[in-house]
Amino acid sequence: MSRGRLLLTGATGMVGMALTPRLIEEGYDLSVMLRPSSDRSTLAGQNVRVVEADLADPQTLGPALANIDYVVHAAAHVGDWGPAEKYRERNVVALEHMLTASRNQVRRWVQVSSLGVYSAQDHFGTDESTPPDIAGLDGYTRTKAEAEVLLNRHIQEHALPAVILRPGFIYGPGDRHVLPRIIKKFEAGTMRMIGDGQKYLNNTSVDNLVDAIVLGLQHADVVGETFNIRDKRLVTRQEYVSTIAEYLDLPYPRTVPAPIARLLVVFVEGWAKLRGATEAPFLTRASIKFMDQNLDYSIDKAIRVLGYEPRDDFQPVMHRALEWARSTGQISKGA
Repeated sequence: MSRGRLLLTGATGMVGMALTPRLIEEGYDLSVMLRPSSDRSTLAGQNVRVVEADLADPQTLGPALANIDYVVHAAAHVGDWGPAEKYRERNVVALEHMLTASRNQVRRWVQVSSLGVYSAQDHFGTDESTPPDIAGLDGYTRTKAEAEVLLNRHIQEHALPAVILRPGFIYGPGDRHVLPRIIKKFEAGTMRMIGDGQKYLNNTSVDNLVDAIVLGLQHADVVGETFNIRDKRLVTRQEYVSTIAEYLDLPYPRTVPAPIARLLVVFVEGWAKLRGATEAPFLTRASIKFMDQNLDYSIDKAIRVLGYEPRDDFQPVMHRALEWARSTGQISKGA
């Protein structure tokens, strides 16, 4: 018996690839929202209905939400470079169109946000009582925070039955963004560490996040709540980078002192913006945050209220991610 009709956005991304079979297993009648040009190979053989729509084209969003009972909104424009308006168009404006189209219709809306909504500084057990930083470090984090403001307004003004989940750095099989870039840097000999590598990363296994999403859909008493989501055991940057280096059988990268990186990034980003660079330069404030800031956020609320129990540990999941990267040709044969 079907639990109801569920629309998943971002189905071909890392989170969507892991979540799709789980939602089918949980008994949802699953529709996935894809752009007409999206590669659908990851959905082959799965019992899903494809709905064509595009976050960049608001007119397509209403029909995608027709007769939908549940929404898991995992799609977003991601990255650490580019004008904020491009991010806002997809992460905020499109969201408002979707919320308006589904008003008084959905039984539960699960929004995949980000721990990046918190201010770009060291964190030591920061919990959900700390408000998001609307100014943001970049277009992505700024618009993810704006999206949360929009959702909370709909929760308060229109009784939207929504749950907001804030995962940290998501890793696992299916990663086409972060891990491939790091692998390329290792293979090119350009990988560098910033700082001593002893600060914690807010690592979140994709399957731990999938568990949290299912809880967000099914837990009766969490409407209107926001939860930080990460692994139980955080890893240092040294462990993260060493694991990749050892798998590739390549040396641990040279280190750039953090104060030098923070001074250099002003000039690197400034020059990139001056020349109108469309791709992120080799050093950005976001990359410094990823490599050097202590990103320890409390998940006590998620454990206590949501019933979240992070099962996965970093080492076996990262190994599977590296195996997946090799199987898809992201690692050269000699590595």
